[in-house]
Amino acid sequence: MEVSNQSSVTEFVLLSLSAHPKLEKTFSVLTLLMYLVILLGNGVLILVTVSDSCLHTPMYFFLGNLFFLGIYYTTSSVPLVMDGFLTPRKTISFSGCAVQMFLSFAMGATECVLLGMMAFDHYVAICNPLRYPVVMSKAAYVPMAASSWVAGGANSLVQISLAV
Repeated sequence: MEVSNQSSVTEFVLLSLSAHPKLEKTFSVLTLLMYLVILLGNGVLILVTVSDSCLHTPMYFFLGNLFFLGIYYTTSSVPLVMDGFLTPRKTISFSGCAVQMFLSFAMGATECVLLGMMAFDHYVAICNPLRYPVVMSKAAYVPMAASSWVAGGANSLVQISLAV
């Protein structure tokens, strides 16, 4: 009869700056300020691109997606960092870690694909300026952006299923 290890991981201990609690308060304030600047900056940029009709072009549509991605990416990670700084409990559950990894991978992959789509948009604008309105019509660039989100999520799902 073989004896094997039947233990399972339920949570992880986060070792941030636990030896320096005064620095944790300072870093939490700095993190909060940076988070608010990111939210305000990206939110204003999204508002400007949506409200100004001159900016309703594929390039600004992709930039709006990139701004939203920045908000979503920071919102998926900063609250956990703030929780680690402000509470004495320095653990994260296994499922919480998996969700955090999924969101980080998804946002990173989505950003890469979205930047590739933006490069294609610029290529068409520079190399084929007369065909640009036909190639980059709304029927083309909206599915391109949506597919970048789907591709990022699918890539992350594959990576997380292999890691977990």
